[in-house]
Amino acid sequence: MEWAKDFYSRTGHWWGEAESGVGPRDRARTERFEAICGPGPHRVLELGCGYGNTAAAFAEAGHRVTAVELSDRADYARAHAERSGGRLDVVRGDFYEVPVAGPFDAVTYWNGFGIGTDADQRRLLRRIAAWLAPGGTALLDVYNPLVWARWDGDTEVLHPAPERGYRHELHQRMAYDPVAAVAVDSWWDADEPERVITQRLRCYSPADLRLLLEGTGLALTGIEAGGEPVDPAVDHASDAGMLREHHEYLAVLAH
Repeated sequence: MEWAKDFYSRTGHWWGEAESGVGPRDRARTERFEAICGPGPHRVLELGCGYGNTAAAFAEAGHRVTAVELSDRADYARAHAERSGGRLDVVRGDFYEVPVAGPFDAVTYWNGFGIGTDADQRRLLRRIAAWLAPGGTALLDVYNPLVWARWDGDTEVLHPAPERGYRHELHQRMAYDPVAAVAVDSWWDADEPERVITQRLRCYSPADLRLLLEGTGLALTGIEAGGEPVDPAVDHASDAGMLREHHEYLAVLAH
């Protein structure tokens, strides 16, 4: 996982100006959280908070949020904290190691679970179980292997759009390891083509996630894809959303 700090700091430099504000996705996450956990207010721990925009949306809704971020994106998150009226605290550090005092009513990890090995994920899941108060809920975005596999070999060029805060011409190359179930997502700036940065994302089907959870103190209690519940007890053969459309799904976990 040594790549993570550099990758997210570098991409944060590229995109922070355009993407660090609180937007519709952040408010949609807040609404889904409250639909699952109730309106609260709740004490929430957000892992890998990035720019802090979702944490800020939670704080705007009245929740008390502790947000942890390893990369330089934490600078944007701290700016949100300064405007939060004391409802948002930002901790810069590695959430595998940083001391954070619980318990929390909820732990969230948006668009990031899967960095590292299965052993790393289990270690994190045990920490989440320890942070959660009795009756608490964890919400994790999990990468769907079927969609990431379909993207193998794809390339893309993102052209500058300075009027929207995008100031770099960026190139992306996707690959997928079908044995390890790992998406390999590489990026470079057209001005520095020799400096390629790559994130490696472990993908889990819901069945694989259930196996991963064994022995962690957590159980899978719900799944949502595209904002809609997915019933794991019924037949999902030919489910177009999970097969081709939703690159991640929301896993709801409890003790």
